[in-house]
Amino acid sequence: MKISKPEDIGQTIRRKRKADGLTLEEAAAVCGVSYAFLSALENGKETVRLNKVLQVINCLGIELEANTRTWAAGKDES
Repeated sequence: MKISKPEDIGQTIRRKRKADGLTLEEAAAVCGVSYAFLSALENGKETVRLNKVLQVINCLGIELEANTRTWAAGKDES
């Protein structure tokens, strides 16, 4: 899934949590974050702390991969 906005991360986390059969409260406890934080994250709140986002992603077993693109996309390099 392409991640381009906070809601995309939240949807990914919610899907994985539900697939694992965890309630929001259970997942928050397992991942060491508050219920309020995890709820805000799943709802795409833009001001969540990156270190905690990564903590939840790692805890739930979600793998992120970064692909780079060039700014010269579409230019002829000949």
